[in-house]
This record gives sequence, structure tokens and C-alpha cells, in this order.
Amino acid sequence: MGLAKYADDGFFAPRKIADVLRTTSEEVARTAGLGRDAVQRQERSRSAKTQRRLREMVEVINKVEPRFGSELIAYAWYRSEPLPGFSGQTAMQLVREGRIDEVLDYVDAVDAGVHV
Repeated sequence: MGLAKYADDGFFAPRKIADVLRTTSEEVARTAGLGRDAVQRQERSRSAKTQRRLREMVEVINKVEPRFGSELIAYAWYRSEPLPGFSGQTAMQLVREGRIDEVLDYVDAVDAGVHV
């Protein structure tokens, strides 16, 4: 899946992300740990914080999508599957805490056949 399908004018676009994931912009905001206002107002949706949160979410979903064969299943995994070794936290919870590197390392380890 290409990142361009999530972008508009060089920025991650909450509505495009929502369309691909068959959800709402408000749900994308909650999933990324943002307020509803951050995705409804263009100047807020293009802020550094909002763009970073959207990028991190999309980056993890993009990385696991080949494993699941679908953006929707990858999104469901991101939001609801507790990761072993992280006290039952999901990828979404870890990313919202600023721990994206740990999530990406976990995914790389699983993809390499290392069971965590």
C-alpha cells in the first residue's frame, strides 16, 4: 500500500486515511491520540504534532499490512491486538505513548521469525 493514498498536497489527510480504513475522521483522530478538532480544521490537521501522529499510525499499519493482506485487518490489529512483552498494550497504545520505535522493532522481530 502506498503512502500517497493517505496524502493530500504533501500532508497526511485524515479524511483520506478514514476512507481507506472505512471509518470516520473522528475515529482516526481517536486512534492517533488526537482531538476531533485536530482533524476537522485544516490548519490543525497540518500541524507538526497532528502530522507526526498520523504518520506514525500509517507507518505501522503500512508495515503490517502485507502480513494480514488488508489495510482493514492491519488497522484492526493495530487497534486491538495486545502485543506480547508490552503488558498487554496494543500497537495503538504504544504509538500514542511515543513508543513507535518499539512497535516497529517488534514487527521486524516477528517478521524475522523471532518470537517475542
